[in-house]
Amino acid sequence: QTLADLMTLREKFGKDLRGKKIAVSWAYAPSYAKPMSVPQGLIMLMTRFGMDVTLAHPPEYTLMESTLKIAHENAQKAGVKFEVVDSMEAAFEEADILYPKSWGIESLFHKPEESLEISKKYKDWICDEKLMKIAKKDSIYMHCLPADRGNEVTDEVIDGPQSVIYQEAENRLHTAKALMALTM
Repeated sequence: QTLADLMTLREKFGKDLRGKKIAVSWAYAPSYAKPMSVPQGLIMLMTRFGMDVTLAHPPEYTLMESTLKIAHENAQKAGVKFEVVDSMEAAFEEADILYPKSWGIESLFHKPEESLEISKKYKDWICDEKLMKIAKKDSIYMHCLPADRGNEVTDEVIDGPQSVIYQEAENRLHTAKALMALTM
């Protein structure tokens, strides 16, 4: 998925992504324990490719410490910023790419009821048009799909002109084929 995201970003912004800011944010979903792999892959890969990365999440939704360490190291080597904030608004400010997605609480993967109860406190973590206006004027919206409409994102955003979800989904096919060809 992360390679498909990188391909999509290069198609939109060119090969050199230096100076671009991606906001990777947790978003509310009423379902339990969505995987952490996409946000973790994004913060590691995009810092490696010279992008400024801002990660936003409520306090309970931290990513794995080893992943955060790699993202910090990649950012330092590339001379870019990697920061963690506690609001979507702070992350989306002047961002070129918005990638809000739900993920679970690692320490509660085996306690779904408790995890769902905590998530209800953050129903306002949704990507809507108001948040899109905080980002740069020509910013894009990304999601690995399937998106939880009305919870993670509004229809106006996911179906709007700033959304690149179908290009991103198509690129998943191309990157998967390329990886298969490399391993055969």
